[in-house]
Amino acid sequence: MTALATAAGAPAADIAGRGLLRFLTCGSVDDGKSTLIGRLLYETQVVFDDHIDAVTRASRRHGTTGEDVDLALLVDGLEAEREQGITIDVAYRYFATARRKFIVADTPGHEQYTRNMATGASTADLAILLVDARKGVLIQTKRHAYIAKLLGIRHLVLAVNKIDLVGFDAGRFAEIEAEFRAFVAGWDFATAVAIPLSARFGDNLVAPSPRVPWYDGPTLLQHLETVEVDEDITAQPFRMAVQWVNRPNLDFRGLSGSVAGGRVRSGDPIVVTASGQATRVARIVTADGDIEEAEAGQAVTLTCAEEVDASRGDVLAPPDARPEFSDQFAAHLIWMHETPLFPGRPYLLKAGTRSVTATVSEIKHRVDVNSLSHLAAKELQLNEIGFCNLSLSAPIAFDPYSANRETGGFILIDRLTNATVGAGMIEFGLRRATNIHWQALDVDKAARARLKEQRPAILWFTGLSGAGKSTIANLVERKLLAEGRHTYLLDGDNVRHGLNRDLGFTETDRIENIRRVAETAKLFVDAGLLVLVSFISPFRAERQMARDLVEAGEFIEIFVDTTIDECRRRDPKGLYAKADRGQIKNFTGIDSPYEPPERPELRLDTVQQTPEASAEAIVRHLRDRGLLG
Repeated sequence: MTALATAAGAPAADIAGRGLLRFLTCGSVDDGKSTLIGRLLYETQVVFDDHIDAVTRASRRHGTTGEDVDLALLVDGLEAEREQGITIDVAYRYFATARRKFIVADTPGHEQYTRNMATGASTADLAILLVDARKGVLIQTKRHAYIAKLLGIRHLVLAVNKIDLVGFDAGRFAEIEAEFRAFVAGWDFATAVAIPLSARFGDNLVAPSPRVPWYDGPTLLQHLETVEVDEDITAQPFRMAVQWVNRPNLDFRGLSGSVAGGRVRSGDPIVVTASGQATRVARIVTADGDIEEAEAGQAVTLTCAEEVDASRGDVLAPPDARPEFSDQFAAHLIWMHETPLFPGRPYLLKAGTRSVTATVSEIKHRVDVNSLSHLAAKELQLNEIGFCNLSLSAPIAFDPYSANRETGGFILIDRLTNATVGAGMIEFGLRRATNIHWQALDVDKAARARLKEQRPAILWFTGLSGAGKSTIANLVERKLLAEGRHTYLLDGDNVRHGLNRDLGFTETDRIENIRRVAETAKLFVDAGLLVLVSFISPFRAERQMARDLVEAGEFIEIFVDTTIDECRRRDPKGLYAKADRGQIKNFTGIDSPYEPPERPELRLDTVQQTPEASAEAIVRHLRDRGLLG
């Protein structure tokens, strides 16, 4: 890292035309981020008088600065933020000076809103990391610094705020600066400066403060106006993810999207990364007419000299500078959800305009943001950062995040709730499986099923321990066997004696348990069998994963719906009694959750219905669906 410095700013002649700077404020809660932005807006005279009047009135109700106007309220727009005195959402503000234009993101300091900080950092060129001079460097300070580094921010300002509350003490400033320098030693920030300031009173924000005569560096605004943002994404290879195929009539077909890197000119050769199909750019069409050249950040439509098969999610690139194309890669991952990340659980991965199913196949390590040490981990909790291997259902085009933020970043989405649960930065592709290819076979699933005069399917029995899953599944298999049907029964207890004998009952192991069983059941379906799967399978996500492995209509979810009180009463193996005594940990329904199906194909009430009647109902359902020939 460049040493934390206090170098003087460059003259105005050197900064003409430096254009736009995107920056964010971050740091721990109540370090003064909103106040700093509010003071900058006020001092640069971009706030209208009526807005100041409104903030003055709001200060009397929600302010934290006594009789003074609370300038933080210029930024804290949500009513909940004003009432609590904290920032919840990311607030963007736009302002300009004679030297430069700015877009600033005010991000939350509370740990539970770390995801919002990452959102603000993902497009920023510079981070202002605030530290309360009284509290010094905190865990959240370090977390935000590390996230800023991961997200490719090249310029950092350590703003030691509230210096007035420690008597403008030069020793305290030097102590905080030294501690932070030691923490980020070796990081490759292009610039990193430390500035003592008081956001509330404006010391060292716009004009040098006479109250800190021992500091001879730039003010915050001077540094923001003069910092060289040297990253030139237009110098990178051309990249464009197709957002949609633009076909308003039979005479026009264009590929629309935003240029994510480099430049493209009319006549340039390009390829569709997925297929390798090559063509040349015939026209570059915009809302304002055709142009000869487009560069990173522009939204355009490209027409091709030769027709190529391209659709939403495909990435266009030069033939001699293609992105990687793989279904496995290693990435840094910031986990953003209260439900932990477990390897093997399927998520939706969105990279650019492409969405595929993905799982974290391995957590290589978790980062301790306090010491930056790498720790072994089987899961990631809220706001934890890990280095992981990911496996995708289909290959995607990507670049390392350090080379291109747009094509190297992705998010993970929970497939059931559609909530964003993680943000990732790709480090490199994994090529360990590139020598494995599908082997063509002459006998397929349809041929095997015809021989057996049945249609294959998975009958997935789920419910609490003691609900009667195995009893009913066993009866169903007996009835099908009596009809001459070809079946196999996978029972939870039996499988743990062999295939899954190495797995315990933690949430991570439960997920892997179901993943292995689902893959095994898929093979039985390919063999043309009716496979009965009797597992507690407590989590909806894993049952959905099993459903997605086979074709539509080949997965029948059977919810053996029995109350936990009835299961306790039955307790055929004495497991509930042991769990109640603390002898069994992570027991479903006691100290581990069960997520009942929301829309099962069959629901069996085993309190009101006998196992024999339940089995008859299942066989009747199979016949009605035409599975029994």
